[in-house]
Amino acid sequence: MSWKIIEKYHRILAGEKGATPKNWGGKLTVCLVYPNRYRTAMSNLGFQAVYAQINSQQDIVCERAFLPDPEELKEYGKSRTALLSLESQRLLADFAVIAFSVSFESDYLNIPWIFTLAGIPPFAKERDTSQPLIMAGGAALFLNPEPVAEFMDLVCVGEAEALLPQLLTLLQEEGVERKNLLERAAGLPGIYVPAFYQVSYDGARIEAIHNIPGASPRITRVWTGELDRHVTVSELFTPETEFSDMYLIELSRGCPHGCRFCAAGFIYRPHRQRSLAKLKEEVDKGIAEHRKVGLVGAAVSDYRGIGELCRYILEQGGKVSVSSLRIDGLNDDLIKALKASGHKTVSLAPEGGSQRLRDLIKKEINEGQILNACDRLIENDILNLKLYFIIGLPTETMTDLEEMVSLVTEIRTRVIAAAREKGRLGEVILSINPFVPKPFTPFQWCAMEDVKSLEGKIKFLQQAIGRLANLRMISESPRDAYLQALLSRGDRRVATLLVRAAELGNWRKGAKEIGMDTDQLVYRDIPLDEILPWDVIDSGDKNLLVREYRKAFC
Repeated sequence: MSWKIIEKYHRILAGEKGATPKNWGGKLTVCLVYPNRYRTAMSNLGFQAVYAQINSQQDIVCERAFLPDPEELKEYGKSRTALLSLESQRLLADFAVIAFSVSFESDYLNIPWIFTLAGIPPFAKERDTSQPLIMAGGAALFLNPEPVAEFMDLVCVGEAEALLPQLLTLLQEEGVERKNLLERAAGLPGIYVPAFYQVSYDGARIEAIHNIPGASPRITRVWTGELDRHVTVSELFTPETEFSDMYLIELSRGCPHGCRFCAAGFIYRPHRQRSLAKLKEEVDKGIAEHRKVGLVGAAVSDYRGIGELCRYILEQGGKVSVSSLRIDGLNDDLIKALKASGHKTVSLAPEGGSQRLRDLIKKEINEGQILNACDRLIENDILNLKLYFIIGLPTETMTDLEEMVSLVTEIRTRVIAAAREKGRLGEVILSINPFVPKPFTPFQWCAMEDVKSLEGKIKFLQQAIGRLANLRMISESPRDAYLQALLSRGDRRVATLLVRAAELGNWRKGAKEIGMDTDQLVYRDIPLDEILPWDVIDSGDKNLLVREYRKAFC
């Protein structure tokens, strides 16, 4: 065992506030694993909420584990120590349950690493009952659990508040044989047991998905209807996170707009909001902690009481922070609160570069609204604007990109004029992100654009704006977007790729070695009547997605 790792974990715990250390005696032991670094994990509000929910059960111990940082990995290798939990520095293999919390598909790559470091076989079929039960949940699993399905004994499909109580009660029963436990778990709402389903293939296509007798043909996503009963706020505070000075509060869940490319508008349906009274209670707690209040939600500016809430935060001596704002939902009180809170930069998301593309994706905003939103922010001395755009949307042409350049240049002109008048500097940041088709969206059947084509478009945009002062561009790598698309659209065969990728340190080499044509998963338009890998999940009205797809393209 490495004393360096233990000392580091003690140092992290000493700097935290809100952790829940418990004695193990007679309790169900759960290790909640976020398959990424500590800093990333502790910035995730969902991860914190699940940690608090499990630990609220008196007879359950929930500890945390993370992907070690490079320095820790070296130490683990030198000392031949298996992966340890943070709270008690126990081996992961000593826990009764290992629960992965996965928000982003890219973290699927890290799951085999966690198994290797823990000394646990990655594939469920290779493990015996002496080893921990492995489960997983989180937004990535709502979308498409199949790339990691063969690693998991069970998958939670839905929101933890509605799903975990019955499951935890079952897991606490003593003397239940593993097979019987999984059979009973499969009868609970939102629980998917991958071993109870067999998938057959015809080349790149899925030919059929067969469930064993007694297992539901499809797993219905579960959700909670009363958000006020389940507060989702910062539970743990640590200086080693990007939100170290904030008290995060979830205002709402889901989004009422249903943009055709965006999963959040579909997998969290129906759109729900917390009461203003409950949010004010949480604001008081955050301000008592001397922290800025971070408002969280897919549609923060759509919250029906956003103006009053922002005024309340300021009146109590607090400050407001938001991630990004919907252009047609800007509220004067919200803008004033951001200004009073010292915000120098605000993010807006036009997404489509031209009006044609904004209509295609059902963004439901026009150029006049975009310019008006920018003007209102500029008038309130917010002179740094970050603009999110998607490239590679279906049917996109160079004309659409040229319109994007014209729009961004016009916004830059307005920022510079206001900055000169006020004797200050202003900047426009253009954030470019390749389109990635996501499950449970109307665009789930669409192919991703070729990487080389996307790289050409990024080069065009760089050349078009590179000579302009006060305007800079950042972009996500098309190659990284390709990998995200592969993991978003992948089926169970991707699990073997993930394991080989971890062993070789390169997923492309792994794909070549196992003979997987990843282009077939990423670049192929999928027929509307084809079985999708994630069709084992029932996340709503598939006919609605088909109708929206046809409205966009037919």
